[in-house]
Amino acid sequence: MTIKYGFLSTHPPTRCGLATFNSALATHLGRSAAAVGIVRVAAHGDDPTPEDGVVHTWTAAAPAGWRDSAEALNGFDIAVIQHEYGIYPGRDGGEVLSVLRRLTVPSLVVLHTVLTHPTPNQKSLLEQIVAAASAVVTITRAAHDRLITGYTVDAAKISVIPHGALDYAGPPSRRHPESHLLTWGLLGPGKGIEWALRGLARLRNLEPAPVYTVAGRTHPKVAELHGEEYRAGLHRLGAVLGIAHQVRYQSAYLDDEALGTLIRSADVVVLPYDSTEQVTSGVLVEAVAARIPVVATAFPHAVELLTDGPGLLVPHKNPAALATAVRRILTEPALAATLRGRNGHAEPALRWPAVAQRYHELAATLVADRNLITTVGP
Repeated sequence: MTIKYGFLSTHPPTRCGLATFNSALATHLGRSAAAVGIVRVAAHGDDPTPEDGVVHTWTAAAPAGWRDSAEALNGFDIAVIQHEYGIYPGRDGGEVLSVLRRLTVPSLVVLHTVLTHPTPNQKSLLEQIVAAASAVVTITRAAHDRLITGYTVDAAKISVIPHGALDYAGPPSRRHPESHLLTWGLLGPGKGIEWALRGLARLRNLEPAPVYTVAGRTHPKVAELHGEEYRAGLHRLGAVLGIAHQVRYQSAYLDDEALGTLIRSADVVVLPYDSTEQVTSGVLVEAVAARIPVVATAFPHAVELLTDGPGLLVPHKNPAALATAVRRILTEPALAATLRGRNGHAEPALRWPAVAQRYHELAATLVADRNLITTVGP
């Protein structure tokens, strides 16, 4: 079945994980779709220039912008809506619910955050979103289980479809004679880079001492409120710890080719995130799919992918444990080889073509059901 897909999300040139996810999903679904159109949600300060495929832009300043956004989405066979608190206008992003209620086409809502301890408004809002949606997707089993047990929702509506990954696997691209640790993604408080720096300081007795690349711009919302305060604090901490010469910061946005080369140059990907709530990490999925050993704090998505998988889990905010895990991978070749060989999550279910196919199958069911109801009538 060929389907016309409408998407509601942040979208490039906005730089955020949600925009990257939506762009990849739209691109891969578009290869077999009758048409694809994006209703782009733009924040204050975003580049106003739309990319190809953007049919409408919803800005926070637009009064009742949800109405025009819904009308644009009604021109497609199905609306695919990315949900994250704070992306949409209104309290906790609540105006997305107005969009859902105005749609005349089926809706598929992708939940990127499911909180364990939501505020009453966040809980009520998410329950109403699930009720209004035709179907809901969580990206991890942890998010699915959290949604089923912690919220009043219709479990029959909810499916689990994993986060997609690009094909960054390939021969190593050595850039450094030393062992190479890597973290990438948008920077801001909660990223936990300070714990990785403290862990790196405990690895100075390795010969040669490893280098650590931190790649990514400051998150635009963080930059808008606090400028480069977080990044500057990391530079100061590195100097105090005596490891500034071992850390390379790359603040430029990397295209897929450059990012793939950087990932393949890593011996260990380090994800020292502070959050105990994070049920989705695109960086984690890309690292696993590229077969690079991962050391991550025990946030839910990491627990799901790395337990008996291609990495080691460490407690939050514990640089000693982080350093011990990294040291083991760098100094125990058998362990590193074992972790690289645990590729069950990466082949091929995490690749974007397979992930997009699962979305297409779900969307086709929703569109067929809607057409049947329209044809047969009540």
